[in-house]
Amino acid sequence: MAWADERSQERPHPNPLPEGEGTLRASGEQLAITVELPHVGESVVEGTIGKWLKQPGDSVRRYEPLVEVVTDKVTMEVPSPVEGELLRLLAAEGETLPMGAPIAEVGEPGEPPSANVPQSPAAVQPPPTQAAPAPAGTTGYLLRDVTPVGPTGGAAVEAAEPMVGVGAQPALAPPPAVAATSPTTIQAAAPTQAPAAAPGDGGRPRLSPAVRRLAREHSVDLGRIQGTGLGGRITRDDVLRYLAEPQPAPAPAVPLSAAAPATPAAPAPVAEAGPDDERVPLTPVRRMIAEAMVRSVTEIPHAWSIKEVDVSGLVALRQAVRADFERQEGVPLTYMPFVIQAVVEALRRVPTMNATWGGDAIILKRRINLGLAVAAPNGLIVPVVHNADRLNLAGLAHAVHGITERARANRLALEDVQGGTFTLNNTGALGGSVVSGPIINHPQAGIMTTETIEKRAVVKNDAIAIRSMMNICLAFDHRINDGAEASMFLETVKRRLETFAPDSPIY
Repeated sequence: MAWADERSQERPHPNPLPEGEGTLRASGEQLAITVELPHVGESVVEGTIGKWLKQPGDSVRRYEPLVEVVTDKVTMEVPSPVEGELLRLLAAEGETLPMGAPIAEVGEPGEPPSANVPQSPAAVQPPPTQAAPAPAGTTGYLLRDVTPVGPTGGAAVEAAEPMVGVGAQPALAPPPAVAATSPTTIQAAAPTQAPAAAPGDGGRPRLSPAVRRLAREHSVDLGRIQGTGLGGRITRDDVLRYLAEPQPAPAPAVPLSAAAPATPAAPAPVAEAGPDDERVPLTPVRRMIAEAMVRSVTEIPHAWSIKEVDVSGLVALRQAVRADFERQEGVPLTYMPFVIQAVVEALRRVPTMNATWGGDAIILKRRINLGLAVAAPNGLIVPVVHNADRLNLAGLAHAVHGITERARANRLALEDVQGGTFTLNNTGALGGSVVSGPIINHPQAGIMTTETIEKRAVVKNDAIAIRSMMNICLAFDHRINDGAEASMFLETVKRRLETFAPDSPIY
């Protein structure tokens, strides 16, 4: 059951600047433009510099890709918001930075770089002792909803991160006079958010969710780690490097009455490659997939349920209309559009399956945006069919084919991986899987797999018959739903799929 694509079409830039604001022009002076790591949504708090597509001295056109950035949602190519020359890089490949951090400067050919823009220690050789912080409250043009070029990715959501340090206070905005004299900054993405690093007592910046999770999992005292990120920020690599270093032996036990306050347990040992082993470095995408899976199974209490579905009628219907459908629509007719229709009906009947855990409440999602797990060359990707309940079978076939082909060709846009409320995975297409225990795509409430269709002998009306059978497997968040809701959901999907017959209309 291979999935299948909207007809690709050239899309204009969603929100171009007014004429004349895309090039570096300033009355009476030249301005070096600072390009920031774009904010791509409140759930994405940091990104990793994957690969620089331009080097200092290269000329760049407006909207031409500058750098490939990997986030826990998508891998995207960040476009240049202006035309000019790349003056310098402020972040190195492989470095993880908070959203909104400066990553490069673009200016007029021959223009010297700005002296007051902080450069990350990893981006320069040798690293500076301490770069001067950039003035808060920069001004300039803001490009909203810039469509990134060629992204791929998975999905994850993280809450806002807390401050580090006792009594930490948010950074105050500068007076208008300061903002008026600060360098022009162009942010190549969606609306601005609060700065990702506000110092508290001691000047310690905030931690990213990935760093907090890693420290929590290994009981690491972050006060012992020297950060190498922007402004002294502790990165994942800093924590991993600390874990790889030999740790001092624990102190001998003392009587309870004389014991000092309890200290965190020693971190778990890191696996080392033996002489006959090969050590394969993690790619940014593989690392983020791993972190998303750990977060899901750590935070979500999974439960599973399976039902057997007789899809003999559906198989006969597809065989009867497949050729005419593909000739008329121009896309393959797979089983997935039929499954999506059944899942949409089940989500309407069991709305708590189209939901998110909100701590003190269950957040029901009004829209039905179905994520489809796709095995792409760079790893697992979950593009989304938005408003799946508003599409007919032909519309679903086009949508499924479109996002699947774009995912495998690394041509997904950021909006293609945002907003998913429930996930489907066609594990049966990956080599004949008949049963699986899927992991929920955090922070959703459930994920369902469709297994391979195979002919089996089953009992029908007290007689043995050869039927086309398929298993559907559901993993659900047991905080939100119980077995009754899971059974109702699967039964609704089952009954809908079993209603298809060779003479069923598809339009």
